[in-house]
Amino acid sequence: MDMKYLFSFFVLVLAVSSVTAQTNHKPVKVGVVGLTHTHVHWILGRENPGDITIVGIVEPNRELAKRYSLQHGYSMDIVFDTMEEMIDAVEPEAITAFGSIYEHLEVVEIAAPLGIHVMVEKPLAVSMEHAVRMKELAEQHDILLLTNYETTWYSTNHKAASILDAGKIGDLRKVVVRDGHQGPVEIGVNQEFLEWLTDPILNGGGAITDFGCYGANLITWLKKGERPISVSAITQQIKPDIYPNVDDEATILLEYEGSQGIIQASWNWPFNRKDMHIYGVNGYVYSDNRNDLRFRFSENSPELSEVLQEREYPYNDPFSYFAALINRDIQQSPYDLSSLENNMLVIEILDAAKRSAKEGRRIYLD
Repeated sequence: MDMKYLFSFFVLVLAVSSVTAQTNHKPVKVGVVGLTHTHVHWILGRENPGDITIVGIVEPNRELAKRYSLQHGYSMDIVFDTMEEMIDAVEPEAITAFGSIYEHLEVVEIAAPLGIHVMVEKPLAVSMEHAVRMKELAEQHDILLLTNYETTWYSTNHKAASILDAGKIGDLRKVVVRDGHQGPVEIGVNQEFLEWLTDPILNGGGAITDFGCYGANLITWLKKGERPISVSAITQQIKPDIYPNVDDEATILLEYEGSQGIIQASWNWPFNRKDMHIYGVNGYVYSDNRNDLRFRFSENSPELSEVLQEREYPYNDPFSYFAALINRDIQQSPYDLSSLENNMLVIEILDAAKRSAKEGRRIYLD
């Protein structure tokens, strides 16, 4: 073996051993419910530092389950048709949901009474009605109910928030969050994902749901859980021939006392993007992507930039974070990006945005 790769191997072994030693717990037994959301590759393909183990998968589409088993190497022996069968057979401590957004409620309805913690892929729910019921169940049965976003794990977003909190750009005036890509069809999303992603019931909308949730989540976090005074939105079907049933373009405006939030969610960008611009009275900070940050603290100062490393364990990965919370190694901060309280407000914002776009008026939050 080449010495370079031998050294890298030992570094990896030491890192995994260190992480395992830090946790001082047995791996959390995790069940994966649904394979139709392609973000499921995140958990199926991750290099596991020993904090979780996938004990079961629920996916009635055997062809899809087989296809992914060949890709990721799991045994079809751990694949079940229903949650009930999986829970009875392997007794998971936690569940990660990677089906349609509409199915999130059913996952919590089954898991919560059994004391099984749940992490859903963004957003929390298709509607406020679903979200309220999920919250009731989580609180009644004292389980964690988290929502995972890719942008939660961006070093840039956390550094940007710390710059804002330190007062380096002055009082917050405006946040602009842009998320999206060319469109799910255009980027080659598989048919199993496409079937529900473009369904107004199963996904709760199109781009407004798929990508609008990111901005609502980040702005709620930056505003420390402050509820907007009002929500205004415009949605469009720029490509009705491709997306006849849902919007593919959405802009949401959040009004706060002394500041604004602007969310640009699109299936029409010329390229994939997930970025955030924060403007204060004196300066700005831009999260261009996961690792590239730019900032300027005053009119007379130059723009500076940093390339950031990944966040430290367990804050660098949703599943490590989930395990650490379950094991009580860490605690969530108020209105944490993954938290239930943050994501209840996200759904309230999205529901108001959909109403605003449909009715053509500003929606005031009581």
